[in-house]
Amino acid sequence: MSGPDLVVRARRVVTPEGERPAAVGVRDGRIATVGPYDDVPPGAVTLAEDDVLLPGLVDSHVHVNEPGRTDWEGFATATAAAAAGGVTTVVDMPLNSRPPTVDPAALAAKRAAAAGRCHVDVAFWGGAVPASLGGLRALHEAGVVGMKCFLLDSGVPEFPPLDPGQLRAALAELAAFDGLLVAHCEDAATIAAAPRPAGPDYRAFLRSRPPEAETRAVTTLIEAARATGARVHVVHVSAAAVLPLLDAAVADGVRVSAETCPHYLTLAAEDVPAGATATKCCPPVRDRANREALWGGLRAGTLSCVVSDHSPCPPELKHPGTGDFGAAWGGIASLQLALPLVWTGARERGSTLPDVARWMAEGPARLAGLAGKGRIVPGADADLVAFAPEESFVVDPARLRHRHPVSPYAGRSLQGVVRTTWLRGRETGAEPHGTLL
Repeated sequence: MSGPDLVVRARRVVTPEGERPAAVGVRDGRIATVGPYDDVPPGAVTLAEDDVLLPGLVDSHVHVNEPGRTDWEGFATATAAAAAGGVTTVVDMPLNSRPPTVDPAALAAKRAAAAGRCHVDVAFWGGAVPASLGGLRALHEAGVVGMKCFLLDSGVPEFPPLDPGQLRAALAELAAFDGLLVAHCEDAATIAAAPRPAGPDYRAFLRSRPPEAETRAVTTLIEAARATGARVHVVHVSAAAVLPLLDAAVADGVRVSAETCPHYLTLAAEDVPAGATATKCCPPVRDRANREALWGGLRAGTLSCVVSDHSPCPPELKHPGTGDFGAAWGGIASLQLALPLVWTGARERGSTLPDVARWMAEGPARLAGLAGKGRIVPGADADLVAFAPEESFVVDPARLRHRHPVSPYAGRSLQGVVRTTWLRGRETGAEPHGTLL
């Protein structure tokens, strides 16, 4: 057998068993060996003593928006930002593109838009909307990893929500082939009864989307999953009040999991200045006590993934001139910064890089059914990241590679620098060589 194409060795390699010194051998784009640190051939890449070799991250919640809204974001820019941030696989959400990914023809259009433009590997979610019910198996067989739905208005008219009866119909359809539904859980009636947001006061926006909107919608999803036996996943949990509901459902045998995002773990409502609409997202960033409870949910395993929910838009849609939280688009672009954001918070709270890899690589890969991703083990794709955990930097939006230089983290000092990203054993760079999964 021929020797490895690449060997990367480090004093700290994060494997599923924890950190250890190792040499990772790569052949034909896959990890061939994880061997002793000192047992390496000439030409091996040796990381600096204080650098760590991580598995490439998997971000299973990314809005690329192409085709149709490429003035918001696109595959070339989003995946370049991903590679710069140590993310080697993204899973694209079905909405904000036109057409949305709600049938095999729309999936084919999205794959055509992405072909040859991706700096990292890309998989796709399908959409469960009223018009796609009855066709979810066909969309699944066309190659999506699961279905996304909203339980309230999505913000774009071409991706309408499911009502409770349609939700149960979708879950019954998915249960027939053990498909997965990932759901935006906010209750429309609760939000309709809340004060309408307007103006630059963040507290007014926060009151417009209370925690009860999340808890009621999660309860609806759990009961529908219980009735149908289907697999469900709650995206972007912002309200810590959801956590006991998830724990109780899992204890009862309901097949439910959940994620949160860097902004909910990093930002706090008390710190949002008036008019800082770059911080607006739905559901919203809540207070510091809620943030700490979300960290507790991660440590306890109630939350199994941390993903970006990268949702950029043209700067004018954030209404920077007026700072009106009611009018501004809700979404935060953080694909490139997710790893240092989470690591900065994790290390402050005593968590480790193996914890971060479990939350940001292994967990999202398992959610999306990507068995060859998210772990440094023989047979997995050779997606690797050289990471300097003790080096800090200040966020400069002009250095971010997503389409528009808008970030709520501008000027923030973060811990951890991505030095090199390898996708299937090749360094990412100017030429895209990602695969459509």
